Amino acid sequence: MQKNIHPTYASVVFRDTSTGHMFLSRSTRVPRATVEFEGTTYPVIDVEISSDSHPFWTGKARTLDSEGRVERFRRRYAASAAGASGTTPGGDE
Repeated sequence: MQKNIHPTYASVVFRDTSTGHMFLSRSTRVPRATVEFEGTTYPVIDVEISSDSHPFWTGKARTLDSEGRVERFRRRYAASAAGASGTTPGGDE
């Protein structure tokens, strides 16, 4: 590796701004603010969303009713498919 061309890779604390949850990781970013975490002072990077506040990981995510959408599609287009001349949708035959 060439010297003096790579960014510094150091320990950094990431702080979720919505929940205040902090975790230690490593990064090449160089933040100016510091915070004390587990008895040691680290640079801190504030993030808007982390696993502590993301809807998927907190269990508050909305799930789409995909089965209901398919059934509604079939009901809507069942009449036009039944009236067709026996071909499959797409007209490959």
